[in-house]
Amino acid sequence: MTTPSPTGFSAAPRPLRVVLADDERMVRTALRVILEAEPDLTVVGEAADGAEAVTVVRELQPDVVLMDVRMPGIDGIRATERIVGAPSAAPPRVLVVTTFENDAFVYEALRAGASGFLLKRTDADTLVQAVRLVARGDTLLFPAAVRALAGAHGRAAPAPPWVARLTGREGDVLRLMARGLTNAEIAARMEVGAATVKTHVAGVLAKTGARDRTQAVIAAYEAGFVRSS
Repeated sequence: MTTPSPTGFSAAPRPLRVVLADDERMVRTALRVILEAEPDLTVVGEAADGAEAVTVVRELQPDVVLMDVRMPGIDGIRATERIVGAPSAAPPRVLVVTTFENDAFVYEALRAGASGFLLKRTDADTLVQAVRLVARGDTLLFPAAVRALAGAHGRAAPAPPWVARLTGREGDVLRLMARGLTNAEIAARMEVGAATVKTHVAGVLAKTGARDRTQAVIAAYEAGFVRSS
């Protein structure tokens, strides 16, 4: 929603604030050029390693962090843990940018709290839309890739208590979340209203103890509730 200006006209919403964390300057420069070509996005800071990323995020309070996972010193996984776990009313969303989608580092970053991941070869339009997507609280999951990552790097364990606490509808919603469906798509598939789906998603997050949809899907794979094969 826009805010009326003193002159009576509606002020434009502020641009989404982004921090870039990558140990390669050329990568950061390329990302900055792509993002700052958009009127609703602005890069407010950069970091060359995980420790610097944590400091920059603490100082600048961005909306989204584009995080490389393989960096010297504190890597992107530990940096993500510190960023999303820091005391804050609204911690930034972390979007992992990686070279290899089957990298164990990607799976660990998702477990640590990242909202999704992109490959470095992703085209500019997809990158821009991904930043907007995670900034509004959605997640960026590629179901086939996450399924493969869970199969290769997941940590199978006995089913936790939350599995038995899910209602039948919540279980159905979680399975569809793992397939990458949005709330609107889930509503259409289940032939229910969007508000009903939103309630079920909230129940899933509360019972799994997940911060967002990504962590709920990871938990579902690791509990064996959703199968990776």
